[in-house]
Amino acid sequence: MQIARFYQKKDDLVECLLCPRGCRLKEGQVGACGAREVKSGELYSTNYGCLAAANRDPIEKKPLYHYYPGHSVLSLGTFGCNLQCSFCQNWTLARGGPEQAPKRVGPGDVLQMLEREGGPGNVPGVAYTYNEPIIWYEFVYDTARLLHEHGYKNILVTNGYINREPFEELLPYIDAMNVDIKAFNDDFYSEYCRGRKGPVIETVEKAVQACHVEATCLLIPSVNDDPAEQEELARWLGSLNPDLVLHYSRYFPQYKLDKPPTPVEVLERSKELAQKHLRYVFLGNIDLPGASDTTCPCCGNLLIKRTFYRISLEGLDGNYCNNCGSWINIIMPDTDEK
Repeated sequence: MQIARFYQKKDDLVECLLCPRGCRLKEGQVGACGAREVKSGELYSTNYGCLAAANRDPIEKKPLYHYYPGHSVLSLGTFGCNLQCSFCQNWTLARGGPEQAPKRVGPGDVLQMLEREGGPGNVPGVAYTYNEPIIWYEFVYDTARLLHEHGYKNILVTNGYINREPFEELLPYIDAMNVDIKAFNDDFYSEYCRGRKGPVIETVEKAVQACHVEATCLLIPSVNDDPAEQEELARWLGSLNPDLVLHYSRYFPQYKLDKPPTPVEVLERSKELAQKHLRYVFLGNIDLPGASDTTCPCCGNLLIKRTFYRISLEGLDGNYCNNCGSWINIIMPDTDEK
């Protein structure tokens, strides 16, 4: 184990300051995330370097549609999560323990893995994903700094549930994020995730000033698919940047929640409402013609054709539509402006 960052001692308790849960722990106790434990009066990260999964994935799988489209990234994950979503789509890792991540690696090992894949020109970087990378903080921070020094990109696929100070320290080494916004109301976060909406909103607002951000919302029928709420979510995202990408993902029964899959018409309605405020809205976990294609918001020209995770660059000239010349919010390796 490695000693954790962002905690303080209060009497006979240790208070974790990494995320808004603020767990107060006695000797031997483990935080709600399952990955931070008090030993000898100090807080330790129990998942530092513990690797549950390492795969070369299409970046579209994260999902990131407007960041290095068509490229692969090295995807790494461990165990644990600081939210407790009853509908978790990856609960075996989120609610798992060290037995789920038997392999141990250091930041230098990750760098070597990337070098073996051919360097930044072949695999541009790492996505910290699968479980919640925020509670892998110390390892992600150390690895992201090292990879940044060697010209690689760092991507967070996260629920955004992190306190301001640790996020601000990590953010300079993060190039892109996909933030999973569970819903746009506090009652949902409290009942279904045991969290709060506010810190996630703050994370997104901070991130869009520093790196490429895309958002995902898993639409659960009769739970978070209210049209007024979804339009409010899109309006807020659009106020940050109307070019920000929103992914609506189709829900399927998983973990503790047993509702029917999201109806197609709910996905299509939500997309239509969101497009009043955002230029790029996509539907995921569903096979619908054009649902994941990027088109020019000015002339409708097909820019990127997506068939599952296979893509075809149809109408782009760098960052511009090759039909009308409009600038498109897509970051390519040769147009990376971060």
